[in-house]
Amino acid sequence: MKINLLAALLFFLVNSARSFSMTAPKTYLTDIPMGAPDAILGIAENFKKCTDPNKVNVCVGAYRDENGKPWILPSVREAEKMLMDDVSENKEYASISGDAVFVEQAIKFAYGQDANLDTIAAVQTLSGTGACRIGGEFLGKFYPVKKIYIPDPTWGNHIAIFENCGLEVIRYRYYDRKTNGLDLNGMLEDIKAAPEASIVLLHACAHNPTGCDPSKEQWKVISDLIKEKNLQVFFDSAYQGFASGNAEADAFALRFFVNEGHNNIMLAQSFAKNFGLYGERCGTLSFVTNNADEKERVLSQVKRIIRPMYSSPPVHGSSIVRKVLTNEHLTKQYYEECALMANRIGSMRNLLVEELKNAGSTHDWSHITSQIGMFAYTGMNSDMCDELTSKYSIFLTRDGRISLAGLNEKNVAYVANAIHSVTDGKSITMG
Repeated sequence: MKINLLAALLFFLVNSARSFSMTAPKTYLTDIPMGAPDAILGIAENFKKCTDPNKVNVCVGAYRDENGKPWILPSVREAEKMLMDDVSENKEYASISGDAVFVEQAIKFAYGQDANLDTIAAVQTLSGTGACRIGGEFLGKFYPVKKIYIPDPTWGNHIAIFENCGLEVIRYRYYDRKTNGLDLNGMLEDIKAAPEASIVLLHACAHNPTGCDPSKEQWKVISDLIKEKNLQVFFDSAYQGFASGNAEADAFALRFFVNEGHNNIMLAQSFAKNFGLYGERCGTLSFVTNNADEKERVLSQVKRIIRPMYSSPPVHGSSIVRKVLTNEHLTKQYYEECALMANRIGSMRNLLVEELKNAGSTHDWSHITSQIGMFAYTGMNSDMCDELTSKYSIFLTRDGRISLAGLNEKNVAYVANAIHSVTDGKSITMG
């Protein structure tokens, strides 16, 4: 009798264990919906999977050399070697606000060597993305007007960043698809209609995704209106030096607004593109304050935002930038290398338009050569872009933006012929 009971108990336990192992308990994770993939990074993954030998990636915004390979700036390599050989360098935590010498050099790089450091509150951030997020959190917490006006189109991440900071994101007209150029009148109308003291986001140079920047005269008109409306200016600078090859020229808009006396300008600054430090996540966030006391109070609150978020920034990328910008030889070398990258991108603009003509295209592609920076906003619609990918294995975003860094002398004719094929007899302007 005891044996039968024991056998029954074992049978029950074994089957219970099997049942438990086959049916996982339901938790809150069971109902988590699948998130949408990131558009740009998803395209990059599809490019990797593609087996077409002619495939071309003109999607991701990262520089490539004439052989289509990532390029580490020689000045960056030299700076790294110097850091490795310096026994005083270490891997200790940075302070909450980051490497002070790097921050100082970064601010001078952006605002000019004569910038008044006594009134600019600045911290090191996780590149430009982190700068936008910390700046957005600060505005969401302290700024009285919770509306931020951003250009249409803009870098896709701007929308999610500022919405997640509790700000209402409103678009202002920026690019005119009818002319493939700046919609200055639409921009001014929308800014004029913004409530007093709203926040306005401006791309400092090499507007992403259009590559279409206001002229100096247009910047002056924009500045006058923003000042009249007493708007809070937030510059995003991701391409200083990379845009034209001249870091001083690319800083025009920021420095002009500062000199014009705009109140409390904010700047998100990235060293990903212009130093090729994509994976190092190196940048700054800064505020132009009215006095030293205001600067310290702003810094105290920015540090309170950073501390529970990521505590302190990584040090490797900032150490490289610090070394380059504090070494006269490396600084000179860096400026030459930055110009080299910009010049190669510029030559690809011209060559693409030339090859489009050679392919037989009768469209006016002059907007490509008048744009600046890493991207060309071609005017192609989503159907054209889809056909480029499905038929020719050319991977790009569906808004017609192409990264010129993905072009070189070996593939530009192929890309041009494919673009001609999908645009021939069709409009590349939207009327």
